[in-house]
Amino acid sequence: MTAHLTEIRVFPVKGLRGDTQDSAVAEPRGLEGDRRWMVVDTNGRFLSQRELPRMALLSARIEVGGIRLATAGQAPLFVPVPTQRDAQAVRVWDDTVAALPAGPPASAWLTEALGAACALVFQADAASRPVRPTHAVAGDVVSFADAFPILLGAAESLADLNARLARPVPMLRFRPNLVVEGAPAWAEDGWRRVRIGDAIFRVVKACDRCIVTTIDPDTGDRPDPEEPLRTLKSFRRDARGRVYFGQNLVPERCGLVRVGDAVEVLEAGAPNVAVDLGRKKTLLF
Repeated sequence: MTAHLTEIRVFPVKGLRGDTQDSAVAEPRGLEGDRRWMVVDTNGRFLSQRELPRMALLSARIEVGGIRLATAGQAPLFVPVPTQRDAQAVRVWDDTVAALPAGPPASAWLTEALGAACALVFQADAASRPVRPTHAVAGDVVSFADAFPILLGAAESLADLNARLARPVPMLRFRPNLVVEGAPAWAEDGWRRVRIGDAIFRVVKACDRCIVTTIDPDTGDRPDPEEPLRTLKSFRRDARGRVYFGQNLVPERCGLVRVGDAVEVLEAGAPNVAVDLGRKKTLLF
């Protein structure tokens, strides 16, 4: 069976719910529209579900000229792409990035929805945020995503993880942009370059996972504060205790990807995670 693309998901605002799409354009910094907006605190530092799990209950949908924010119990808000405001410096992990403030209405809406003082900012096309140099080539850029332009998840790998869990978790716990099906579980560990539709991607690094994976995206609660991380630690852990699910991609050739597109492995190698599924040994990455 040939692996193929089964789901495309774009998250317009970092940390909020996104939308599934039938197709998307892979651009240098990620899927078109993905994580170009970000919620920041009063100091300009990014906020995520790590601090505010309720962000899982807020949705953002791309519309012509901007995005529409929505959540239960609050009137939706259309936020236009800002063009007339001066850029401000914001922080994403260790990166300082120029961003355009979305304005007081968006700040007030988010502050009410999240119960914490915050604001919304936008990454303009002119803003540049390089991919971390240890896993990049010159010119690689990224949106407000944690570190890399695109995240890929594999259905069979999730099925293998869920077979080990007392309570299965949905793929949305891991927030991938692209979901593929039809390859053996964890085969993506050995992919180096893949073609999907019109785009070609470098598979640069397995994705280390955090507490966000313990949050139920439908409720904002943590039904089990240790899962799925505890189970991942039993067979997807490195020497420093980090656990991995999914693969980070960098577009090498931009283009359109569509649900149903074949996933063609152009280059493969040794797994980028030294996995021993059966013996649960300590893994070296």
